[in-house]
Amino acid sequence: MKLFTAILIILLTLGFAGAAGFEKSAKFRTTSVHMSSKKPLTAGINSVTFDITQKGKALDDAEVKVKVFMPAMPGMPKMETTSIATVLKNGKYSADLDFTMSGTWQIHIFVITNDGKKYRIKSSVNI
Repeated sequence: MKLFTAILIILLTLGFAGAAGFEKSAKFRTTSVHMSSKKPLTAGINSVTFDITQKGKALDDAEVKVKVFMPAMPGMPKMETTSIATVLKNGKYSADLDFTMSGTWQIHIFVITNDGKKYRIKSSVNI
C-alpha cells in the first residue's frame, strides 16, 4: 500500500509539473517585458499578463498594444491579430491573445509611455 501511495504521489507531481503555465521574457534596450499565463498557451484565445519595467522600475500608465502574427507560408496567408492591453497595477497589463492555430507565432509588444516615447519589444512562442 505504501508503494502504491508513493507511486501515486510521484505521478500526480509530474502531472502538475507538466501543466505549468506559460512564462517568457523579452527586452529592448532598457525596457523589459515578462509575459505569463496561468495555463500553457494553446490555439484560441489566451489571457496573458505583461509585467513591464523600464530601467528596472515598473512602467505604469503606458499604452500597450500586442500584435501576434504568423507570416505567410506556401498555401497559407499571413495571420494576425492585435489586442489593446488593460492596465492592472504596478507595471502589469493584461491582454487576450488569439492564436488561431498551432505553430510558431511572432509577438510584438508596442509600448507608448506618457511622454510619447515608443518602444517595440519582439518575441515568439510555439503553440
